[in-house]
Amino acid sequence: MEATEKRAIAPESLGGQGWIEQELAASTLPDARLDKRLHHLVEQLAKGVGRSIPWACQDWAAAKAAYRFFANDRVSDEQILAGHFLATRERIPRGEELFLVVHDTTEFSYRREDMAAVGLVSKGSVRKDAQGRPVYFTTCGINLHSSLAVTLEGLPLGLTAVRFCSRREFKGRKARRKAHNAPIEEKESVRWLENLRSSTALLGQPQRSVHVGDQESDIFDLFAAAQQMGTHFLIRTRADRLADGGPQTVAEAVGRSPRRGLYRIAVRNRKGEETEAVLEIRYRRMRLQTPKGKKKRYPDQTVTVIEAREQETPPDRERIDWKLITDLAVNSRREAVEKVQWYALRWKIEVFHKILKSGCRAEDARLRTASRLTNLLAVFCILSWRVFWLTMTNRIDPEADPELVFTDLELRILDRLVKDKPTAQAHKPLLSHYLIKLARLGGYLARNSDPPPGNETIWRGLTRLVDIQLGVIMGAGNVGN
Repeated sequence: MEATEKRAIAPESLGGQGWIEQELAASTLPDARLDKRLHHLVEQLAKGVGRSIPWACQDWAAAKAAYRFFANDRVSDEQILAGHFLATRERIPRGEELFLVVHDTTEFSYRREDMAAVGLVSKGSVRKDAQGRPVYFTTCGINLHSSLAVTLEGLPLGLTAVRFCSRREFKGRKARRKAHNAPIEEKESVRWLENLRSSTALLGQPQRSVHVGDQESDIFDLFAAAQQMGTHFLIRTRADRLADGGPQTVAEAVGRSPRRGLYRIAVRNRKGEETEAVLEIRYRRMRLQTPKGKKKRYPDQTVTVIEAREQETPPDRERIDWKLITDLAVNSRREAVEKVQWYALRWKIEVFHKILKSGCRAEDARLRTASRLTNLLAVFCILSWRVFWLTMTNRIDPEADPELVFTDLELRILDRLVKDKPTAQAHKPLLSHYLIKLARLGGYLARNSDPPPGNETIWRGLTRLVDIQLGVIMGAGNVGN
């Protein structure tokens, strides 16, 4: 990768709190006072990832100001994330290489025992207390559909689109029957098209982006929308449509295609043990006929279907059986395997959602309305990307300059608290050197046989580093003298 491309991925202003200014510089809040409060809130919550708002703010006045910000009717999640979206666009590597936009949905559940939560209430629930008596509460469910730009090496560049919604209107048989026959604009699945369109418009390079989704995104409208916008898609299919007008289905047509080769991948069984899976690779170019109800809106679609499938079911896990649909041409085994590897990077959006829930502990928030919760979740989205970026930068660009991430004081703290191993070389330490030190603050053992540190040790290390840095600033220590 050329140096100019590296600068696009890892901007020089990410060190210390400079990254906050970069992510929020283009936020669209109504006035300067709210903009200043957002910067201060992100800084406070970044110093205590996973901690409550009162803990992060440290005093009642600051906590009250935070609650007022999230409850402000003039503030929305779109305004909070607007700057981050534009910063993501700036991180797209220069050149002609493709990049991925991975999409997925997750749900956040909030229990409210006083039955007074105002917002997207999905259902009432009951549980028993220690004495066996029923305790009634409501579950406030907020769905987040997010889109994350990722390089082909797996580095998360940032979010490109976010949608918060409720499934309340799709509950019940009558609603489901209506949704089945309704146009896509009236269905819950329209979120896939909205994020595809928003992401493509934001990034402005439709010919370079490949939108990746799981079986939920197997929607003919999405294929047609991508074609209309001049962008690409790679989707795992679940609908066995007719191929080339029939009578063969897609599964039958690709299954009868010649085997193009084998592909070995490492997978984990139900016990978490690493094993090897051998996948048979097949692919075929075919035409998908437009469904009857959509012929007036969309033409037929010519796609490539790739099958990656194990011959037999292993005893300790489910058999891998992927059928992927893409508008991209595939002319060799290497190109087919490449697309399978791209689809495997869809897992990055799952990791991002895990950081939101486990790292930021988003479901522990006690805010009482949906609008306040979505504003808080928007801030957590920025913090979760930051943790994820740090983790993956250590693996993908370990030789970067440590000043990209850390301030001079933070580097001196890490050098003082985490001693170098006797075998360490004398040249200037690289970014990976200090990210491993940070992870060691979070419990990473850094043994020779250990894999690279994960997101959990990174966010725990960040929290400890902030605590120690605060002690130094307040006079509790003296680093570097």
